[in-house]
Amino acid sequence: MTLAGVRVLLGVSGGVACYKAVALARGLLKAGAEVQVVMTAGATRFVQPDQFAAITGRPVYADTFTDVHRIVHVEVARQADVAIIAPATTNVIAKFAAGIADDLVSSTFTCLTVPTIVAPAMHTEMWLHPATQAAVDVLRGRGTIITGPGVGALAGGDEGPGRLEDEDVLLDAVHRAVGRPTIAEPHPLSGRRVLVTAGGTRERLDPVRYLSNRSTGKMGYAVAAVAAELGAEVELVSAPTALDAPAGVTLTPVESALDMHAAVTSAAPDADVIVKAAAVSDFRPAQVADQKLKKGTFGAGEGGTVVRLVANPDILAELGTRDDLDAVLVGFAAETEDVEAHGRDKLARKNLDLIAINDVSATDAGFGTDTNRVVILGREGFRHEVALTGKREVARVLLDLAAARLRS
Repeated sequence: MTLAGVRVLLGVSGGVACYKAVALARGLLKAGAEVQVVMTAGATRFVQPDQFAAITGRPVYADTFTDVHRIVHVEVARQADVAIIAPATTNVIAKFAAGIADDLVSSTFTCLTVPTIVAPAMHTEMWLHPATQAAVDVLRGRGTIITGPGVGALAGGDEGPGRLEDEDVLLDAVHRAVGRPTIAEPHPLSGRRVLVTAGGTRERLDPVRYLSNRSTGKMGYAVAAVAAELGAEVELVSAPTALDAPAGVTLTPVESALDMHAAVTSAAPDADVIVKAAAVSDFRPAQVADQKLKKGTFGAGEGGTVVRLVANPDILAELGTRDDLDAVLVGFAAETEDVEAHGRDKLARKNLDLIAINDVSATDAGFGTDTNRVVILGREGFRHEVALTGKREVARVLLDLAAARLRS
């Protein structure tokens, strides 16, 4: 009875996965919680309120105008210790992010001051839509816990990311949110140290200009965020980005390749898993001016200026040769042609355990997008292809594979 005395508000919005909310309510009750259910009108088309009422022993509210004098949405929000919205449709997620309160569930959400879990469930195209991803980012930024979606079978015979997480995962999220012992088995990365690099390094020319690349850091930040959610102790060594540090992650900001080399080589001996998702500049200017450079400073060519470059250290290759490391080493290969062949070569040359290869010339994957598609290769000949999905989903697959090697 690990949730004994905990008052759980269960919000149910109108998706095919509504039937799973019935099992979730029963699971919460078995764990000792008191469960109050609120539903959208759409949800009542899939599951009758009486079914929840029979299970919970409480009236179910599905209309803002029921018992108007009681102001139900305020009352149930105040009485909750934790809230979970499962399933959460695209529509209700967008409402939550925008502060729209035009039904009972969205009105109740705007009144919540307790830990709140949102469990998305929708078709893959809806989950990957930029508007949905932006709304989810807004909610995460406000402290909302996003659990899922899972990857698997969807309505209509489709398959992909968008599946409501299983009951044990949702129950585990509720336990964590209220600080109670969890009932699910911990992930193999729980308590392990994960070192992640992200972003594109900047190589200074002068106080104003620098050389860099198109990396936004989204993939590395997704890896760090998911690793932390799995219970790992995460250090994120990040070149400059426009992203906020994920919750529960120690951020070490750096600028240049030399800065990143120093930070990574210092932290690496304590890591169990190292994921090098940063786009590290291969070269840096041989000279860095103290003052802003004028045209022709380095010797003018026809219509331009000559800048001499020197090679930066290859951090990933160096890690692959160090005998003092006992970490699973994971790299990324951002390619534009002969993608898999170049990635396989990099896997071997740099002595990696795993490498995630992606075509950054694609418009829906790679730099700056919220989605990615990768081929993951292992040193023992392993190959796993991840179709177009969110970067967090790619991160989860990659971390699960790294954890399997950690155990072996």
